[in-house]
Amino acid sequence: MNNSAAPITQGIHHLGLTVADITVTKDFFMQHLNFSEVGGKPDYPAVFISDGTVMLTLWQIKDSQKAVSFNRHHNIGLHHFALNMVNKAALQALYEKFVTLNEVTIEFAPEALGESAISHMMCFIPGGVRVEFIAS
Repeated sequence: MNNSAAPITQGIHHLGLTVADITVTKDFFMQHLNFSEVGGKPDYPAVFISDGTVMLTLWQIKDSQKAVSFNRHHNIGLHHFALNMVNKAALQALYEKFVTLNEVTIEFAPEALGESAISHMMCFIPGGVRVEFIAS
């Protein structure tokens, strides 16, 4: 199928993530990735954070004791999301910081993405979300 029409979407406006502890996850993004809080809905509860390019909506799970972690082999849903890094040095520095944090589980350290000049790493952050960090 050849569709010559231009796409009618323009990237992601925001990404909503349900997390086990909204405060811990928000603080992680703000302290370690320099995100800013840009809004929220306390009665939901939800908090909106941004790096100036992408906005994340963090939603508090109702009962963390009944939470089920995502398993890519058995669940439909968000497998992971990827954030661009300013450069490879920033990616390496982030990795070195994350290695010291007990609340981050690194799946793999920065490595080449296939045969490309791009590097990436994958980890689980507080809240149980899998995040990839990518640098050119």
